[in-house]
Amino acid sequence: TNGLLDGGADVLMVETIFDTLNAKAALFAIEEVFDSRGARVPVMISGTITDASGRTLSGQTAEAFWYSVRHAAPLAIGLNCALGARDLRAHVDVLAQVADVNVSTHPNAGLPNAFGGYDETPEDMAAVIGEFARAGLVNLVGGCCGTTPAHIAAITEAVRGVSPRQVPALRGAA
Repeated sequence: TNGLLDGGADVLMVETIFDTLNAKAALFAIEEVFDSRGARVPVMISGTITDASGRTLSGQTAEAFWYSVRHAAPLAIGLNCALGARDLRAHVDVLAQVADVNVSTHPNAGLPNAFGGYDETPEDMAAVIGEFARAGLVNLVGGCCGTTPAHIAAITEAVRGVSPRQVPALRGAA
């Protein structure tokens, strides 16, 4: 954390989280650094749904994952890696319904093929992520494994001009 901050990072991201306990340890360590420096930057948190079960490797649903890290008051909660955009849709939808912060998604370019490559084209991936944006599910988008500059450019065009998700006010807040 110190090295990133010394290098000028203005946002930190704890990502590809399979195990919430490890994420909490990372978040605690980040807070320790913030306290020692007397300064902080926003923190994003991004978990990984590992397969069709819809759970992290440690067994949490997207909703349970959010409630487990909500205390950290992140800039954004999201999902990345492991799955392609189509397979992440239902889980991003859950986060959009429960999170009172920005929602992000950074899916893979599909699932790895037999040779370890990724076959989802920039246009196909962008079309799916564009639908996420038009449905009002996301505030921040990007790509993970298998994405290329062409994927990111296509995603940029797919969400250009689409309003970001409205972050709901905390229920019961004055």
